[in-house]
Amino acid sequence: MTGKPVIAGNWKMNLTPDEVREFFQNFRPDFQDRGQPELLVFPSSVSLFAAQVALPQAPSISVGVQNIHWESAGAFTGEISAPLARAAGATHTLIGHSERRHVFGETDEDVSRKTKAAFGADLVPVICVGEELDERTAGRLTEVIVGQLDAVLPSLQGARGREYLLAYEPVWAIGTGETATPEDASEAHAILRERLKEVLGEDEGMRAPILYGGSVKPGNASDLLKAPDVGGVLVGGASLDPDSFAGIAEAGAFI
Repeated sequence: MTGKPVIAGNWKMNLTPDEVREFFQNFRPDFQDRGQPELLVFPSSVSLFAAQVALPQAPSISVGVQNIHWESAGAFTGEISAPLARAAGATHTLIGHSERRHVFGETDEDVSRKTKAAFGADLVPVICVGEELDERTAGRLTEVIVGQLDAVLPSLQGARGREYLLAYEPVWAIGTGETATPEDASEAHAILRERLKEVLGEDEGMRAPILYGGSVKPGNASDLLKAPDVGGVLVGGASLDPDSFAGIAEAGAFI
């Protein structure tokens, strides 16, 4: 992986438009002349416009949506298409987040179709993969995450690194307070990286950042970001507090 680390905040079903505006008034990372990491936030759809209006001049931050539908338009009440998200100013979209898979029943086929839709609308997909605890303890880490990755690999053919991102999020470490060790993260990321290289070629397989997501906090962000093949972090609860998210962003500036 080449380029800046990516620090992404998934706000999930939190932060009203007023709270988003307040967040950016108080988000003040101190990079102290170090290189700024790439910063992304994923507000709820109702707060997307508020986030765009409130974005600070510095640091530079991109805004994405948390989910898209694979159809470009139609009778899908409550859904957001990739073209609608792009027209509203989003640059990125989460796809296949563990909560979408395990709470809403999204399949690998759904994730593949959404990835194609994102590319078609010039959105950068952040494609999430990860295993549950019973799958990990059964020794199925590689089987599960490579299977999830393989579902989208045909769509990645021809795409350049940073036109898409991967995120490894062990389901057992999301919102539980449990965190994969840097060694755990590196092991999973190495598996994904090797598969990317096998299918896309050595050079292209090295380009896309692979983010780690799962109970990332200011106290563990630096160690995670320094781990081999960890190209950034996807932060949940700790990204809702501007000081906490600033601390994680600052950790990315040291890498």
